[in-house]
Amino acid sequence: MKSILAILLMFSFSLMKAQTTEILDTIYANDTKNVSLFFPEPIRQGITGSENFVFTYNREKEQYFGLLQAKPGKESNLLVINRNGSIFSYIVRYKAQLSKFNYFIPLSHSIGNERPKGTEPIQKELAKDSIDNKTFYYEKFCAYLLNKREYLGRNTSRFDGVILRLENIVFDKQELYFVIQIRNNSTLDYDLNFLKFSIETRQKGKKKSVQRLPLDPNLIYNLPSKVEKNGFARFIYVMPKFSTSNNRRMILELNEKDGERNIKMKVSHKYINNPN
Repeated sequence: MKSILAILLMFSFSLMKAQTTEILDTIYANDTKNVSLFFPEPIRQGITGSENFVFTYNREKEQYFGLLQAKPGKESNLLVINRNGSIFSYIVRYKAQLSKFNYFIPLSHSIGNERPKGTEPIQKELAKDSIDNKTFYYEKFCAYLLNKREYLGRNTSRFDGVILRLENIVFDKQELYFVIQIRNNSTLDYDLNFLKFSIETRQKGKKKSVQRLPLDPNLIYNLPSKVEKNGFARFIYVMPKFSTSNNRRMILELNEKDGERNIKMKVSHKYINNPN
């Protein structure tokens, strides 16, 4: 009888403890302290909804924690995706005086998974440290990115009805994936001659000069030879990882075959150094 009573008491205590567990939904941060967030799986992606909140994590080597800082302003949100696809979403607010600096987030706080049940994540299926066929991995990951609708800033250039848009820059392993769209709103088909990437360095001083260093892609995925009138095409350039300083910028040059509808786009270093 005593043993049954002890079991019931232990069960009641566990139930009360579970009921009083705080469900994390708001995280406070400021601009003088680092707030640490520890996740059950390594962080693959972290995005804040406002520029007055900054969430930093290791983009080169996946780790379990990230750091949050905030400047005074309106509340925003933080979205974090773990390596296994688990999604975590929180309200973030600025607070001058903080009472908590470390958050240990359990898997039970995940709001879902970015992939449907029954499908294997690309990272688990393909991304192995000793992968032999890089081209196969690149193509699979490119196909995955083209199925997503995610945008990084507003990088658009246009000429005579032809629009060149840099939709997204995604960092994965040691590569940068540039998701690009060409939209042809003109009444003539657009025959593509080439699209080149380069880094432009601007030398200041009395003798101003500009130097360009071409960038060679590891892979070009789904690049069209023609964009029909009133049509569009989306494709990806896979580049080795690189970064730029504030006196350098990336240049995209789109050239029309047997035509003059050529477009040049300048991409700031802030987009290159802060990919998705």
